[in-house]
Amino acid sequence: QVQFVESGGGLVQPGGSLRLSCAASGFFLNDYAVGWFRQAPGKEREGVSCSSASDGSTFSVDSVKGRFTVSRDNAKNTVYLEMNNLKPEDTAVYYCAADLMRRRCAGMGPRHNYNYWGKGTLVTVTS
Repeated sequence: QVQFVESGGGLVQPGGSLRLSCAASGFFLNDYAVGWFRQAPGKEREGVSCSSASDGSTFSVDSVKGRFTVSRDNAKNTVYLEMNNLKPEDTAVYYCAADLMRRRCAGMGPRHNYNYWGKGTLVTVTS
């Protein structure tokens, strides 16, 4: 079965940190850019960060730039999202997905490129 499985979410205080993992099964993610997205209650799903397939380049949206770092370990078929200095507005379900049309991130790219969505992991930032 082709899928991503996200993990690592939880409850954290403002200013805290979490590391999310996104493990791929049924395919090799070293051929694809992989994006992290999030969906807060009552809001649309939005792109957060993107990890390129092979050259190590990444992209993050302005709201998380300098706080979130995306990385990958192709040998483990896993992408990570290191989140620091978390804010209440970061509260959301976080998802990952593969961009089947790109190997390199130049921005998040169009949503319709993304496939193999996981079920997400909940991050709650509250004091």
